[in-house]
Amino acid sequence: MLRPKLTQSILLLLLSTISIILFIFFISFSIQYNNNSPTSTFTNKTITLKNSSHQFTLLIGILTRPDKYDRRHFLRLIYGTQSSSPIAKIDVKFILCNLTKPEQKILIALEIMRFDDIIILDCHENMNSGKTYTYFSTLPKILPTRYDYVMKADDDVFIRLKPLALSLHTLPRFDLYYGFVIPCPSMNPFVHYMSGMGFVLSWDLVEWISDSLVPVNRTFGPEDKLVGEWLNSGKKAKNRFSNKPAMYDYPGTNGRCSHDLIPDTIAVHRVKRWDQWLHVLSFFNVTKDIKPSKLYNL
Repeated sequence: MLRPKLTQSILLLLLSTISIILFIFFISFSIQYNNNSPTSTFTNKTITLKNSSHQFTLLIGILTRPDKYDRRHFLRLIYGTQSSSPIAKIDVKFILCNLTKPEQKILIALEIMRFDDIIILDCHENMNSGKTYTYFSTLPKILPTRYDYVMKADDDVFIRLKPLALSLHTLPRFDLYYGFVIPCPSMNPFVHYMSGMGFVLSWDLVEWISDSLVPVNRTFGPEDKLVGEWLNSGKKAKNRFSNKPAMYDYPGTNGRCSHDLIPDTIAVHRVKRWDQWLHVLSFFNVTKDIKPSKLYNL
């Protein structure tokens, strides 16, 4: 029999090999999804939902870590294959802090060359030590154009882009703070703050974070709570919307923040394991639009 430590070493080696093979596969081949809908495209530069008559623009920034190659490639499939509403142009980008390993600089450079969907901020990788502040405060300085809305999202949340767009299109474009209000039982968006699973700010609030002295020395701590404190201190975000029950945590993962999957879902958070992802993707029938072909039998 193999000793436990030897068995563990072999498993780690196999997992590392599989990860490298998956990375090379995604980089080497073009992942393109051509939808019959004229309002949906997935380009090799960014995941964009667009139409000449779109009414607003939205940037979704998914905060993740450089070494999570597999998660980024998986999320590209998740968002690149979603159909769109003609009302919105949505760009999805992955938000990283400074790269620290030689292999990251090569592999992530390849991702940028192939997909052009990564933003690297000038910060040390962290969750509650200023990355969210750096994200919002940097965007007005580096983006070539403004967006109507900017979203901060986790990499363990499944966002349904069309319902999200439909929920935003009637809302104000100014002084807006949108998401899932904490604490979980609360329905009052003017008390406390929006969950870090995914919240939206209008562009004027992003510019305010970038220019204001209010957030500068208050960047360490729970990032979602801090954003709410900044806005309250600055007397900002007069327009607040909590989209419950359409945004929630995966069933059984977080007490009263969780409930069963529902058809009107906008975002499901805490989807961490593959069996959970498969449950979510199956529930929303994400492969329903696959075209019949003699090349495969599914």
